[in-house]
Amino acid sequence: FGTYCYIIFAFILDCAFAYYMHSVIVNWPVNHLVTVNVLYFSSAELSERMGLLHYMKVMMFITIAERVVPVSDERVQVSDENFDGVEVIVYQPTQQQETGELRRAIIYLHGGGWCLGSSRMGPYDLLAKHMVTELNAVIVSVEYRLAPAYHFPAQFEDVYRVLKYFLRVDVLKGYHINPERIAVSGDSAGGNLAAAVAQQLQKDPEQHVQLKAQALIYPVLQALDLNTPSYQQNQHMPILPRTLMVRFWSEYFTSDKSFLRAMMANRHNNHESAALLKFVNWSSYLPDSYSQAYNYSAPTVVTGKSSVRSIGPHHLLADPRASPLLVPDTTLRLLPKAYVLTCEYDVLRDDGLMYVTRLRNAGVDVTHEHYPGGFHGALMFTTWPTDFDIGHRMMDNFVSWLKQNL
Repeated sequence: FGTYCYIIFAFILDCAFAYYMHSVIVNWPVNHLVTVNVLYFSSAELSERMGLLHYMKVMMFITIAERVVPVSDERVQVSDENFDGVEVIVYQPTQQQETGELRRAIIYLHGGGWCLGSSRMGPYDLLAKHMVTELNAVIVSVEYRLAPAYHFPAQFEDVYRVLKYFLRVDVLKGYHINPERIAVSGDSAGGNLAAAVAQQLQKDPEQHVQLKAQALIYPVLQALDLNTPSYQQNQHMPILPRTLMVRFWSEYFTSDKSFLRAMMANRHNNHESAALLKFVNWSSYLPDSYSQAYNYSAPTVVTGKSSVRSIGPHHLLADPRASPLLVPDTTLRLLPKAYVLTCEYDVLRDDGLMYVTRLRNAGVDVTHEHYPGGFHGALMFTTWPTDFDIGHRMMDNFVSWLKQNL
C-alpha cells in the first residue's frame, strides 16, 4: 500500500520534470511518455530503499500493463508449447500454402534487460503475427527465465535449449520448416541473446542445421565499458537511461550491490576482462562522426584481493555468452548474414555500431539500419496508447529485410 501511495505522490512531483523534458526533447514522439518513465524509475528506486519492493518488481509493472493473451485468428494459429523444458509461444500460418512450399522460421527473443518483458506483451504479439502473415513463417517466441530470480547464464541456457530443440530435423519437419531458411532475432537484451546463441551454435560440432540469418534490434553486446560515447550522450534519456542499463547488467550477473556500485563507476573490470578491452576500443571501431567529440579512456582495471570482493562476479564479464562483442575475428567469420538496427538516442547505439564494424571486418554480410531520430525501445511503440509511426516503420523495415534475406 505504501508503494502505491508513493507512486501517486511521485506522479505530481515528476510532472514538473516531465514538462522540462518536453521542452528539451521537442523532436521525440515520446514527449508525453516522459512523465511515466520518470515516475517508474523514481518509484522503483525509492520503493527498494524503503524496503517495500525490489526495484525490478516495481519495474515489472510495465510488463504486466502490456500483457495480453495471444490468441489465434483467421490467419495465425497460436499455441503454448514446451521446448526442452522451456515455455514458448508458437505462431504459424493457419493454412498451408497450396504449393506445399516449406516455411521460413524465426526464433524471437524479447527485450527487457534480462529482468523484464514477456512474449505475451501486446507489441510482441503484434510483431509475431505480422511476421507470420508477411513471411509465411513460423515464429517461436521464447519465455526465458528472468533476473533477479535467475542470474546469468540461465537466460542464455533457456534460449540455447530452445534453439537446439527447434533445429532438430523431426521438429522442423513437423512445422513444415525449410532448414535453410531459419533466423534468430531479438531486441535489446533479446538481441544480446540472439547474437550469443548464433555464435555458440556455429561452434557446436554436433549441430548440423545452421542459421541463415541473425537480426539484432538495438542489441546490448558488452559489459566492459559502460562509458562509451552513446552512454555519455544519452545517459539521461527516457526509456533506457544509463543508470537503468547498468542496473540491468548488474542484476543479470548478481544481487551483490557492491557490483552495481562498481559498474556505475565503470570500475568493475579486472585483469581477465581487461585483456578483452581491445574488442571494445570504441576509438577504433566507431565511425569518426560518433567518436570524434569524445576522448577515449580505457576503463579502470581494479586489482587486489579486496577489490575482487568488492566487484563480485568479475569473471563473468569476459564470458562471450554475456558479451558477444568480445569474441575474436575467427568466431565472427563463421556467423550468418546479419541485420543490425541502431538508434541515435540510445545508450546501446555504440554497441551495435562496433559490432557492425567488427562483423564487416571479419567478412560477414551486414545490413546496418540506423535511425537518426530513433530511441531505445521504439519497436514496442506499435499499440495503444503508444502507437507511433517510428515503431511501425521499424517493424516494416525489419520484416522487409527478412523477406529479402531469409
